[in-house]
Amino acid sequence: MEPSRAPGAGTRRGRRRAGPPAPGGPPYAECVLCREPTEYPESTRGATLCPVCAWQEAGRSACSG
Repeated sequence: MEPSRAPGAGTRRGRRRAGPPAPGGPPYAECVLCREPTEYPESTRGATLCPVCAWQEAGRSACSG
């Protein structure tokens, strides 16, 4: 019997990343931090972040006081 693995074990920092968007959709922009596909089309202007990086950035920039 193989030992059970915790969910997300072996993935980057213990998190599972969503796979690429479903085929047939518009071409999606890459995250400027991790290069994973985002939920935004390539035509979106500005820096696009995937949901994971957007959440991390919000935590870093939040006021702690």
